[in-house]
Amino acid sequence: MPIRDTGAEQLIKNTAKHIFFAEGRLHANTQDIADAAGVSRTLLNYYFRTKDILIEQVFKEAMLALTTRLDAVMASDLPFKQKIENFIDLFLTEANAYPYQETFLITELNSNSCKYTNEVKPHHIQMFLEQIKAEMEAGNIESMNPVHFVLNLFSLMSYPLIMSPIYKKAFELSNEGYACLINERKKMICKMIFQ
Repeated sequence: MPIRDTGAEQLIKNTAKHIFFAEGRLHANTQDIADAAGVSRTLLNYYFRTKDILIEQVFKEAMLALTTRLDAVMASDLPFKQKIENFIDLFLTEANAYPYQETFLITELNSNSCKYTNEVKPHHIQMFLEQIKAEMEAGNIESMNPVHFVLNLFSLMSYPLIMSPIYKKAFELSNEGYACLINERKKMICKMIFQ
C-alpha cells in the first residue's frame, strides 16, 4: 500500500480554509481549491473523494480549534476580567485574519447539524457559567442569566465581522480601515460589559 503524502493533504485543507475563511468564497468548487493549492484535482480527489468530505474535515478541524480556544479561556486560572480581555483580543485578532470563519461554521451547522452534534459544545462551559454568576454576585458585571452574558459577548465581537461587507460599503472603509476599527473594539467591548 502506498504511503500517503500528508503534506499535500494538509496543503489542500489549509488552502480550503483560506478560501472559505479568509476570502469568504463558500461556494468555491474543488477545481478552485486545487488551483489555489497548486495541485491537480485528481490529487485533491485522491485525499477527499468529494467536496463534502473536504468541507466536513475543514469544519471539524475549525470547530475543534474553536472549542479548544474556548475551553482554554474558560479553564484558565487568570482573573475573570483578564480572561475575558485575552479572549476578546484572541477572537478579534483571529477574526481579522479569517473574517468568514464563523459564517462558514454557521452555514455548515445549519446545513448538516445532525452530523456535528459532538463538535460544538466546549467542555468547560458549565464552569465558565458559574464564574460569570460569581462575577455578577460580586457586582463586577451586570446581573443577568449568565448565558445572556456569553451571548452579549459574542454578539459584540461577531456581529461587526459578519456585517463587515455592508459596513465597509456604507462607511466607505478599506479592509485596513475596517481592521483598525475592529482593533479599537477590543477595549470598547470590555468597557461595555464590565461595570
